[in-house]
Amino acid sequence: MAQLDLITQGMKLEEGYFYEIYGAECFVESAPHWRRLEPFLQRCAELDKLECIHKVIQEVTDDRSYISELFEMAEGMLERGQTKAARMLYECVAECEKYQHSERLALCQYRIFTLSLGQDQHDNLRAAVHFEPYINRLDEERQLDAIRELANTYGGICHWDKVFQLAEELLQRVKFLEQYKNKKKGLEFIRASKHPLFTYKYYAYLLIATVWGERKEYERALEYTSFYSNIIIEDPTSEDQEFVERYKDWAEVNTYLYKLMMGNYDSLNSYLDFIEENENETLLGLVKVMEAANLYNLNVDHALRRFDLYIHMLYDDRKYESSYNDQIKDDRYTKFWAELAFYQLSKERFHEGFRNLLTCLKSAHKIKDDSTIIYCVGLFEEYRVQASDSVEFQYTSLIKEVYGRYDKKSKISINTV
Repeated sequence: MAQLDLITQGMKLEEGYFYEIYGAECFVESAPHWRRLEPFLQRCAELDKLECIHKVIQEVTDDRSYISELFEMAEGMLERGQTKAARMLYECVAECEKYQHSERLALCQYRIFTLSLGQDQHDNLRAAVHFEPYINRLDEERQLDAIRELANTYGGICHWDKVFQLAEELLQRVKFLEQYKNKKKGLEFIRASKHPLFTYKYYAYLLIATVWGERKEYERALEYTSFYSNIIIEDPTSEDQEFVERYKDWAEVNTYLYKLMMGNYDSLNSYLDFIEENENETLLGLVKVMEAANLYNLNVDHALRRFDLYIHMLYDDRKYESSYNDQIKDDRYTKFWAELAFYQLSKERFHEGFRNLLTCLKSAHKIKDDSTIIYCVGLFEEYRVQASDSVEFQYTSLIKEVYGRYDKKSKISINTV
């Protein structure tokens, strides 16, 4: 590969110019050898030549002796951030794995699941449903991460009953591992999970509290929030202490939140102070502030003025950071504009309200959030008489895009029947 790159450079051609020809001659038309194949795949990953990778691995998987090497290579690519190439290799290994109950197959499916998650809520749901049967085949500690990821995914698409079920399952598996490790005290264990064991138990409590909050059972949400408000760990490491502080912060902000959602207006300023200081919580916090304002007819204009710069940033380029994963961030972003649109329109601030509504509709269409699209349509129809010609035009254009997606989807369904 080094010689090929030097020849390409000497001929003043773009990097990887001959890779397709090289791949065909060395791995498709003749018997491949791992000493040649490994550096070729790696260079293709570095240059993002995914089509070359696809063509070659389709041929070499006839020889199953390379499956282990391809899996290890995929793991390395994942660590280096070469996610598209890694996913192709994981899919190849999963397809060729002859032992259908092997841990390697389950780990491939787990990697494919996490790499599949994105902005499309329908795709996220499909990825979660496809992966779920493989959880029990993973190593016990990796199961904790898998359940946590699944719960986050279902939370991102507001399937709260499923989140509750997975949180309870997470609690059971943590208890089992705690009992097992207590019996084997004195033995050293190599951690396979991303985080310390105790964190998964308290994350399960956080998930359960979140579900009770979404069900508007705020007293029960506060009860479960108290479980992770003051975690005590014997001889904590620096990593342990970091998580203890993180959960303490979450408990503080969620206590303010649930009290606010119960109509306790006195907790609003404390909640605003916290979400302003902790940027990871700002977006979700603003969603909840607007929800409470609309639920109890509160005036939160002072909160909007306080976060005016942040809200304008969301309008302009949507460069916000969060500790939540992408699908949860996308959902919160969309819900914020929905709540803000209702708030402004109900106060007869029609210019701001329609601007927020159109922003919400664009985002909901992008992530295929059908329930929010329906909400936007209903809200627009309620205030249509107040809409300017420009707003009408923008709304009609967006709705045509939405209808276009549904029309395309229905034609595909008809053609496949």
